[in-house]
Amino acid sequence: MLAFGGNALSRADEPATVANQFRRARESMASVVTLAQAGWHIVIVHGNGPQVGDSLVRNEVARRVVEPLPLGVLVAETVGWIGYMLQQSLQNALAAARVRRDVVTLVTQTLVDRFDPALGTPTKPIGQPLTEDEAARLRVSGRAVGRDGSGAWRRMTTSPLPLAVVEFPVVRRLLEQDVIVIAGGGGGPPVYDDPILGLEGVDAVVDKDRVAAVLARQLDADVLMILTNVDAVYEGWGTPSARPIRRLAVGRADTMIAEGAFDAGGMRPKVEAATAFARAGGRAIIAHLASGPAALRGETGTTIVREA
Repeated sequence: MLAFGGNALSRADEPATVANQFRRARESMASVVTLAQAGWHIVIVHGNGPQVGDSLVRNEVARRVVEPLPLGVLVAETVGWIGYMLQQSLQNALAAARVRRDVVTLVTQTLVDRFDPALGTPTKPIGQPLTEDEAARLRVSGRAVGRDGSGAWRRMTTSPLPLAVVEFPVVRRLLEQDVIVIAGGGGGPPVYDDPILGLEGVDAVVDKDRVAAVLARQLDADVLMILTNVDAVYEGWGTPSARPIRRLAVGRADTMIAEGAFDAGGMRPKVEAATAFARAGGRAIIAHLASGPAALRGETGTTIVREA
């Protein structure tokens, strides 16, 4: 189970053009090809934080011309076009490496609790970094803004905890046919199960790392690998004495989370997701985007295990 952040495609130091995002998509698929060559069954979950935030901006700019779309629908929209970029980039990379594996993107729904307290508090950053003036204008207009893990101003939205991925049996059947599956994109459009209406959408964004961990447990995956823009989990992050942690036991991870060692909008959900998967008996890895195969061999990144 591979989890890629939305920032793997859209970076703060360059314009979020489609051309740039396609280029980043092609770069991010190199490690996937290596794993495919080794014969791994692979599921890819990707983030959409920058992209769904941009979609909200388009909503606001065009609201006098066309009806704005709900956030849950925008999540599904980004799943389609981000999945298309990743799918096409991986298909081309596999063909160039002479690896015969099919790739498919699924729009999967994520089951949440309609009464989750998190739905009342916007804590998840989305969209591009904002200037002080932009943040102030959004705040005046009633939009939620806050600081992300790097200290930048961002739009904020609510993020309920995922309970299950509705379409996981379909993912399993495709894996049995050796298909590489892109699923749980952007955390998947969140839904709740209404006793009368059935599945109903929720206007929120679910954390993709937590969804990856849930889907990994549903599929009995051996490894959950969260690939991000840092090379490992750090002790003393942001201080002169910061050092990477190469092997982290679940108990120590729980203690660090309780002590507030990780930012709620950054590393914390990654460590919580990895810890939950490791506690259930799997191997969880947090590593840099370009270091997937090396991290799998234990040469870099942070491996989280059930016991020390």
